[in-house]
Amino acid sequence: MPRPTFRRSYYLAAVLLAVGACARPRPAVLAPAPAMLAPERAAALDEAVRSEMARQRLVGVAVGVIREGQIAYLQGYGQADRENQTPMTPATVVNWASNSKPMAAVLAMMLVEEGKLDLDADVRMYVPEFPDKGAMITPRLLLCHQSGIVHYTNGRVVPTERTYAVPEPFLDPICSLDKFNQSPLIFAPGEKVSYSSYAYVLLSAVIQRAGGRPYHQQVMTRIAGPAGLRSLQLDLPARDQPNCSRGYMRIGDRVWRAPEEAHYWKHGAGGYKSDVADFARWACALIDGKLVSPAARDRMWTPQRLADGRATTWGLGFDVRPSAWGPVISHGGKQNEATSKMMIHPRSRSGLVLLCNCGYADINALARAAASALDPDHREESTASTSVRAD
Repeated sequence: MPRPTFRRSYYLAAVLLAVGACARPRPAVLAPAPAMLAPERAAALDEAVRSEMARQRLVGVAVGVIREGQIAYLQGYGQADRENQTPMTPATVVNWASNSKPMAAVLAMMLVEEGKLDLDADVRMYVPEFPDKGAMITPRLLLCHQSGIVHYTNGRVVPTERTYAVPEPFLDPICSLDKFNQSPLIFAPGEKVSYSSYAYVLLSAVIQRAGGRPYHQQVMTRIAGPAGLRSLQLDLPARDQPNCSRGYMRIGDRVWRAPEEAHYWKHGAGGYKSDVADFARWACALIDGKLVSPAARDRMWTPQRLADGRATTWGLGFDVRPSAWGPVISHGGKQNEATSKMMIHPRSRSGLVLLCNCGYADINALARAAASALDPDHREESTASTSVRAD
């Protein structure tokens, strides 16, 4: 197949592959800047997003489009706070949910490059507080979801019950381990892939110990600062945070405000939030290799194999899918009050990010609608999909 022109390939072929075909600011204006989204495509995107929002009865959505490694378009739709009629804008802060996991992967690879973290060492070398499970678990296995550590509902979750001497103990991921650390493994490490947010809580503790500083400090100094993510923050138990959206859930045919929940205790598993502009800047930083070396990025974006040699679609912290135009790198996120999606196509240096303040959103369908609007001439049939799991 001949390689299509950039206009044809854009990132949408990659996006449509990433979100799959099955279950499993201000408007831009014409300008010399090559990354700017053409007005007709911006209008088509707006119409497609609003139509899909109406179909799903979504409250608020924010979208970022990346072209040539730059943010080409940012837009908010609907409401950040339905009760107070506050509009969703590109400056509205929404939970990333599991899209926090790729940040943990980047931090881990930074430490690997500095010689402070061995991907194939026993995690108990860094965090001896984590109980011996009778089999070695490594940071690599945590990153690619092969650790055997339970998720929320796929096995028996056994916490450690104890009291703490500080008011917010779970600012330390070592304490967050108490929420699941007595749980038995659900399979032998390396035997298969089973998505686990608890595995990424343990990974956060490993990164904290290997890096010698609190996990959230490493996020801010190593990622937020260099990438220019000014709105990035832990989802702390605080009210009236500037520009933060409210979350919504659906019960039957009615949409209700979701209970306020602070997800900070999850750290690298799902503890961060920002506005869509910073979510897009994060994707640009990944595309342009601003945070880790090309070699480290290639390692993150290489699908890992099981112990028996079988291939998977998980790299180190990222879902990786092949396409005719090179790998598609993506991750989804889902909490009771928010959903998110990030998709990037490194070869064309393009991508799409979405934040939604509804935990019931079908974020893949929303991404497909956006992708089709941005490149209506291109279609790629695929049964591949990047699933979005509760974190």
